[in-house]
Amino acid sequence: MNIPEDRLYSEEHLWVKKEKGKRVYLGLSDFARRKYGEILDLELPEEGEELERGEVFGSVETPRGVEELIAPVSGEVVEVNEEVLEDPEIINEDPYGDGWLLRVKLLEVEELEELMSADEYEDYLEEGLEELEAEGGEEELEFLGEEEE
Repeated sequence: MNIPEDRLYSEEHLWVKKEKGKRVYLGLSDFARRKYGEILDLELPEEGEELERGEVFGSVETPRGVEELIAPVSGEVVEVNEEVLEDPEIINEDPYGDGWLLRVKLLEVEELEELMSADEYEDYLEEGLEELEAEGGEEELEFLGEEEE
């Protein structure tokens, strides 16, 4: 599984990549895009809207249903990736590059300290998968065996 080390991760499987100053990019992790499967549609906030950490800011529609997106940080949306709104398949092809969702100006830089590093996120995923296996959720794990195309 692809987990770039230059990003931070939330428990809701979003990544945050720091830029200069208080600006960050947000996107779906490789784990999320594999879990959700084909992304059919996205709902994202508009430029100028505020995100509040821990609150729903949008959604992803997949063949399995609609999944809410939970903000990993608080801030003002300064840019929306219009390309992924027009062609959500970009996320499946390049979740850490062209598939980014939003560019945000942080309200509190300290919130970044509450996110996970790549190593912590990998450990978090492994613990979650072990719990699923223990609960008999093998069908939920099928997507992890899929090979990259």
